[in-house]
Amino acid sequence: MTTALLLQIVFIPALASLFLFLFRYPLGKKAGWIAAFSLIYTTLLLILAGFRIYQDAPRIYEEYLLISPNISLGFMADGLSISVALISNILCLALSLFSIRYIDYRIESIYQNIEEKREISYYTRFYYLFLYFPMGFMGVSFSTNLIGMYFFLEVLTITLFFLMAYFGYIERVKIAMMCLLWGIFSASFFLAGSLMVYSRIGSFEIARISALAGDPLTFWIITVFLIGLFVKMAVFPFHVWMPWVHSTTPTCIAGLLAVYANIAVYIIVRVLILPLYDDFQIFGPMIMVMALITMIYGSLLTMAQTDIKRVAACSTISQIAYSMLGVGALTAVSLEGGMFFFLSHIIGKTVFFSTAGIVVYTTHIRDINSLGGLAAKMPVTALLFISGAMMLSGFPPFSSFPAEWILFTGIFERGATDQLTLVVGLTGVMAILLTVGYTFMAVRKVFFGPLAADFDHEWIKDPPLSMSIPIIFLVVLSVAIGLYPKILMDLMEPVISGAIAF
Repeated sequence: MTTALLLQIVFIPALASLFLFLFRYPLGKKAGWIAAFSLIYTTLLLILAGFRIYQDAPRIYEEYLLISPNISLGFMADGLSISVALISNILCLALSLFSIRYIDYRIESIYQNIEEKREISYYTRFYYLFLYFPMGFMGVSFSTNLIGMYFFLEVLTITLFFLMAYFGYIERVKIAMMCLLWGIFSASFFLAGSLMVYSRIGSFEIARISALAGDPLTFWIITVFLIGLFVKMAVFPFHVWMPWVHSTTPTCIAGLLAVYANIAVYIIVRVLILPLYDDFQIFGPMIMVMALITMIYGSLLTMAQTDIKRVAACSTISQIAYSMLGVGALTAVSLEGGMFFFLSHIIGKTVFFSTAGIVVYTTHIRDINSLGGLAAKMPVTALLFISGAMMLSGFPPFSSFPAEWILFTGIFERGATDQLTLVVGLTGVMAILLTVGYTFMAVRKVFFGPLAADFDHEWIKDPPLSMSIPIIFLVVLSVAIGLYPKILMDLMEPVISGAIAF
C-alpha cells in the first residue's frame, strides 16, 4: 500500500476510470460505487502521507520516469501540497457519492425516454470522466515539474469540457466550448511562462526556479504566469466566463469547479512566491487592489442574481479574491491565511452549491423569487444551505472563521508599515458584510416566508440520504477544522515560513 505512494494517489483514479470504461455495461449503476471506493483508497493514502509528513519527514519525493534530460515525471508532497490534495480529494469523494442519485436525474432531464443501454452508457460515462478530476488535482498538487503541472491543468480543463457538454444545463455545449477556450487561453500563458523559465535556467523543475531571483527577465516571467492564473481564478476583468460556466456545470461537480479555479492560488504560492519572494514584491500592491475590486464587484454581481445557481456561481468570484488578498499582502501569515481560506472556501462552496442543486433537483425551479418556505418541507436541506451560507460568510465554528482571522492578521501585519495595505485590508473586512448579505438573502428567499401553493405536495421533501450524508460530512469536516485549525496550520506553516526570508 505504501509503495509508490504519490504515484498511486495520482493515477489510481485514472486506472479506475479505465476499468469503468472497459466494463461499463456489465457494471451499470455500480459505477458510482467503484469510483467512490477508488477515492476512499486514495484518501486513506493521503492521510497516511499526511501523518508521515506531520510526524517523521518534511517531504516525500518520488521520481519515476525520465522523459528527457530536462523533463521528468516527479511528485513531491510536503505540508502545503498534502493539505491541498487531501481536501480536494475528500471533496471529490463526497461528490462522487452525491452524484450516484443526482446523475440519474440529470440523464433523465437531458436524454428523456432513452433505452436502458444508452442510459447506462451515459451513467458510466459520467463516472469515468469524473475520475479525471481527482487525478488532475493530485497531479497539480504534487508535480515537481512545470510541464507536469501544465499537463494536469489541461486534464482538468478537458474533463470539465466533456462533463459540461454531456451533463450541463441550458446551452451546455456552447458554454462548455466557452469554458474550453478560456481554459486554453489560461494554459497558453502558463506554458509560455514555463518556456521562458526554461530559456533562462535550462530546466522546468520547480525546485530550480529560485535560480531566476534577480534575473532581468523574472518580472516578465511572473507577469505571464499571473495573466494565465488570473484567468483561471476569474479575477476582474478576467471573470466573464465564471458566471456562465459555473451555473451551467452539473451541480454534482460544481464544487469541483471551485477547486479548479481556486487551485491557481496554490500554484502562485508554489511556483512564484516561495522561490521568487523578493522579485514578487513589486506585484503585491497590484494584486491586493485587483483582489479588492474583484471581491466587491463579485459580491454586487451576486446580489443582482435571481437564479439560485447563478447566486452560487457569481459568489465564487468574490470568494476567490479573499485568498488573493492574502497572497498580495506577502507576509508569511497572510499567505498561510490565504491558503487556509482557499481550502475553507472550496468546502463551503461545495456545500452551498450542492444544496442549491438539491433545491433544483426537488422543485425543478431555479428562480429564487419563485421559491419560498421550503424549510417547512425540507428541513435538512435548509440546515445545510444555512451552513453553507455561514461557511462562506466566515461564521464560527466553521473553518472559514479562523481562516479569515489568520488571513487578515497577516494583512494588517503588513498594514502596520504600509498605508495602502491597511486601507485595502480594512475595506476587505467591511466587504465581508456583502457576503453575509447575498448568502442570507438567498436563505431567506428560498427557505423562509410563506410556502408556495405549488410546493404543498408530498414529493417536495429532503433528498435521499445518499445525497444528504456526503454534504453533512463536509459540514462536519469544516466544523472540525474550524475548532482545531492547528492541524492544517502545522502542516502549511513550515513550508511557507521556512521558504520566506525576511
